[in-house]
Amino acid sequence: MASPITTLFLDIGGVLLTNGWDHHARRRAATNFKLELAEMEDRHHLTFDTYEEGKLTLEEYLGRVVFYQKRPFTRAQFRRFMFAQSQPNPKMIALVRKLKAEYGLRIAVVSNEGRELNEYRIRKFKLDGFVDSFISSCFVHVRKPDADIFRLALEIVQAPARQVVYIENTPMFVQVAEGLGIQSILHTDYKSTCAKLASFGLRNDPGAIRETR
Repeated sequence: MASPITTLFLDIGGVLLTNGWDHHARRRAATNFKLELAEMEDRHHLTFDTYEEGKLTLEEYLGRVVFYQKRPFTRAQFRRFMFAQSQPNPKMIALVRKLKAEYGLRIAVVSNEGRELNEYRIRKFKLDGFVDSFISSCFVHVRKPDADIFRLALEIVQAPARQVVYIENTPMFVQVAEGLGIQSILHTDYKSTCAKLASFGLRNDPGAIRETR
C-alpha cells in the first residue's frame, strides 16, 4: 500500500508566484531604464548563481550587473522596479492553504532565490502564513539542480521521500527530485496540478475529506 502524503515541497516562482527576476523581467527592466539588454544579460549570468546562493547581497549583485557605471536612475528606483515584477498566483496559494488545512500537511518551499528578493516575496504575499519551512538557496547556500538541496529539505522536514509530493515548473528539477524518490508534479496549470494531486490522494473537491474518511 502506498504511503500517505504528509508533506508538500513547493517552488515559489512559477508555482505560488510569478518568477522573481527572470529574463522577461530583465527585458522589461532594460526597456524601462534604457539599458543594453545583451550586456546586462551577460553580466547577470556570470553572477546570479552566486547571488542566489546567498554569497552576494542584492547591492553587490546590482553593482556588478547594472551600476558598474554611472546611471541616470538610482539603486532604489531599480530595486523598486525589480520587486514590483513579483505577482501572486492566487488560485495556487488558495489550493495549498486548503490542502494544508484539510490534510494536515507540512509545507516546505524549495526554491532558488536571492535573499532580499526572497524575503520581500515571503512578506509581501504572506507565504509564511502557510509555509512551515523555507529551504531557499540563499539561506542554505546550495541551489537546484544540486540534489543536496532536496536532501537537506527532507532532513529539515523529517519526512521520508515517499511521503512527499513536490510541485515544480522546471522539468530538470522535477527529474532531480524524482531521482531521490520524491514524487513530483511538473506544474503547467492549476487544473492539471489539481488532477495530479488527486492521484496522490490529495483531492481539492468539496466533500473529499468526508468521503475518504
